[in-house]
Amino acid sequence: MRISRANGLSLGLVVVAFAMAFMLYGQLPESIPTHWNAQGVVDGYTSKPWGPFVLPLVMAALFLVLLAVPRISPRGYRVAPFQGVFEGIQAALVAFLFLLNALVLLAGLGVSVPMARVVPAATGLVLMVLGNYMGKFTKNFFCGIRTPWTLASDEVWLRTHRLGGRLFVLAGVIVLVSGLLGGGPVPVLVAVAVAAVIPVLYSYVLYRRIEGDKHGPTDDAGSHRSA
Repeated sequence: MRISRANGLSLGLVVVAFAMAFMLYGQLPESIPTHWNAQGVVDGYTSKPWGPFVLPLVMAALFLVLLAVPRISPRGYRVAPFQGVFEGIQAALVAFLFLLNALVLLAGLGVSVPMARVVPAATGLVLMVLGNYMGKFTKNFFCGIRTPWTLASDEVWLRTHRLGGRLFVLAGVIVLVSGLLGGGPVPVLVAVAVAAVIPVLYSYVLYRRIEGDKHGPTDDAGSHRSA
């Protein structure tokens, strides 16, 4: 079976993540830091043997699930028309988890890791990648802005994803800058919420407007005028 460059990159990152965990296993303490609060302070640990392998296992599971998506997509909602884009996003998500895995291992070795800055900054980059590709999504059940109104209309799907793409890129820039400057979780949450909610509302308003233009005045309105 032919494997694409993006899938090859994802698979390679999964393999390297497991290799890093195995190589460093003997040097790591019995409990590995695996969770940080919004201020970047460790507030959760996972004991061996699972601690070093939590994120590699998550990476492997994500890779396998996303690898299966194109094969299980229902007819009429295939991922195939934008499979290259889909695989690129998959690689970005796996790379994000790979970065987290590296940071967790470094923290386990006693290295001071600025998680409160690095994680939001990396999240911003992922949002920018997603937003840049969002306009290339065709209708499907697995990724994109899947509202009843985008799934019901090709035009609503296209226009909503063009708007959503711009908003996600903008949100990504805000989250990236906020992370690098140590802005805390509030700018991140606000930027992501706005980028997520506005396209949903827009899809509803646009669908109603398009349907209204198609059907013109309703019979009820006509009957009311006659009366």
